[in-house]
Amino acid sequence: MDWGRILFIFFTLMSLTSTIGFLFDPNIVLLFLSAAINFISTTLRIGTRKLLSSELLASSIVADFHLIPAFLWYQILGDLDVAYALAVGALVANLFSICLILIESAKIRDADY
Repeated sequence: MDWGRILFIFFTLMSLTSTIGFLFDPNIVLLFLSAAINFISTTLRIGTRKLLSSELLASSIVADFHLIPAFLWYQILGDLDVAYALAVGALVANLFSICLILIESAKIRDADY
């Protein structure tokens, strides 16, 4: 079992579900948690040399560039509509990332069996 991969996928799924949580209940704390967890997920992707690692890093950076401005926009200006729209963009980037993880997992042959 690869514990680094488990941690990486855990934070990726946590980022996706926390973004969905913000879209379900628009709360500034949920948006901050979503941005922070996605940032952790991005830092875990730096330096990996897997099949689709550059695409995974790019999709995570896109989600960061949606969630961080969404948090700042909602916190400073209080405009929920723009923050919500940016969070939807981050959700799409996270879904793309999950699809890439599934493709990569299907292509990797595990020698543990």
